[in-house]
Amino acid sequence: MSSAHDFDFLHGDWEVRNRRRADFLDPRSGWEEFSGTTRCRPLFGGAANVDEIDMPRLGSQGMTLRLFDPESRRWSLYWSSSRTGRLDPPVTGRFEGGRGEFLGEDTHDGRDVRVRFVWSGCRDTAARWEQAFSVDDGETWVTNWIMEFGRPATS
Repeated sequence: MSSAHDFDFLHGDWEVRNRRRADFLDPRSGWEEFSGTTRCRPLFGGAANVDEIDMPRLGSQGMTLRLFDPESRRWSLYWSSSRTGRLDPPVTGRFEGGRGEFLGEDTHDGRDVRVRFVWSGCRDTAARWEQAFSVDDGETWVTNWIMEFGRPATS
């Protein structure tokens, strides 16, 4: 069952290997790869957190705000990019069996899309995040962004 400490593994500094489709809606689209760094800090005793990712190759930064609702035992995740300056609609969900799945509604290039975030392999030293879009109400999904998180090497 999901708890206010599901994202505790994410606190601190990370190096991030990104793979992103050139076209988020085309499953045949090629992938581009680039690195980034992120720092996540807890809020509200762990029942919320915020992270900022720096992606120099894209010339942008991003931020995710995560809030845990103790009544529904669900998380709401809000993304924002330095390119837009706005919070995107949230994806909501929970962790079960070590896997977090979060769903929401948004638009991409003027089309309505279902959005799915999946967190897996979550440990203090590594984690994986995937984003997928669906234009047919979840019948099929196009995974369009994958992040592999690892802790920075210490000197």
